[in-house]
Amino acid sequence: MNRFDLTPYRRSTVGFDRLFDLLENNARNSGDNYPPFNIERRDEDAYRITIAVAGFTAADLDITAQQNLLTVQGRKRDEVNDGEMLHVGIANRGFERRFELADYVRVENADLKDGLLVIDLLREVPDAMKPKKISIGDSELKVVEGDKKDDAANAA
Repeated sequence: MNRFDLTPYRRSTVGFDRLFDLLENNARNSGDNYPPFNIERRDEDAYRITIAVAGFTAADLDITAQQNLLTVQGRKRDEVNDGEMLHVGIANRGFERRFELADYVRVENADLKDGLLVIDLLREVPDAMKPKKISIGDSELKVVEGDKKDDAANAA
């Protein structure tokens, strides 16, 4: 199944256009597997993307972070060989890999070592967006900070 028909969902929902666009674009671009990569969750709000970029130097790579989009580009460089190549099996082609990021996710660090480009991501939700517990019964309204584990236990 190469194509999803999300038209019925688009007709009955409001505000989910970006989600449907992401699903359709992902299905359309799923055939490009170069360069290979891993996405790892390291903590509740920390992620790591590891991209195999053998043969590329830091000067050949360009990482751009925009709102909700991380783009990694590798530029093909001209190779100067002293001899005649009998077999070329190492890919030295340019690439562009895009990652859609959730709200409040930012790039914390990028490092290139042993042919692997490692990009650490961190989600920082602003305090105004974090869940808060409201105390009941006081004559004054007080906001009491709550942690996510207590909220999850109360919801169950």
